[in-house]
Amino acid sequence: MSSVLRNSTMVVRISDLRKRFDKNEVLRGVSIEVPDGKVIGLIGSSGAGKSTLLRCTNFLESPDSGTLEFDGNVVDTTHASKQQVQELRRQTAMVFQNFNLYKLSTATENIELALTHAKHYAPKKAHEASLEFLNKVGLYSKRNSFPDQLSGGQQQRVALARAAVLRPKLMLLDEPTSALDPENIGEVLKVIKNLADEGQSMLIASHEMNFLRRICDHVVFMDQGVVKEEGSADQIFNHPKEDRTRQFLSGVTPQEEA
Repeated sequence: MSSVLRNSTMVVRISDLRKRFDKNEVLRGVSIEVPDGKVIGLIGSSGAGKSTLLRCTNFLESPDSGTLEFDGNVVDTTHASKQQVQELRRQTAMVFQNFNLYKLSTATENIELALTHAKHYAPKKAHEASLEFLNKVGLYSKRNSFPDQLSGGQQQRVALARAAVLRPKLMLLDEPTSALDPENIGEVLKVIKNLADEGQSMLIASHEMNFLRRICDHVVFMDQGVVKEEGSADQIFNHPKEDRTRQFLSGVTPQEEA
């Protein structure tokens, strides 16, 4: 465990999480901690279990077993009540690969819907907060645009604003740039970096290694449903201990930066 984790208050502790789809055991006893105000990166090959871990953290997928602890409240995922699941979801916000915006709603309305549904904001308050966060992600001028009138990068920035406006304890980001053209990736990464600088706790699955190297306080390498190695960004990217970690990074990191 790195000093980042040892000396911090935890937002969430994920302990011995397991998930199987038919005969495929996707998560095999995964344990991860996310400190308050810190950014944890998840790396690993496709199929390593990163996306499933994120989806299990807020019960978009129901874990088979394990515990989730948010702010000292422990949930046994095997016997989680509807109320416990709802409370977990209130404390998290998810950003998906493919944006998941409502196609028949404007950028502003997409954010308003999140606030009125999840936070029970009055319409006027929801509208004001939506405009504030669209401005934060540089899209105030697109406030009345529909998703099909926005570029992929702009849609993902709306999705980030929709998540951030909820002020979650933990933001979950599942490959937030994988569906974007190269020219749109930078604008999305800038928004994520700004949120991190403001102290937003995040758990990010991404193949953008150079970005994770700069933004993450702690990095977890997953392989075949288990945590193979974890440590500070410097340790994982520059001084990995496990052969499998080195093998993975040698295939995704430019040689001059390896």
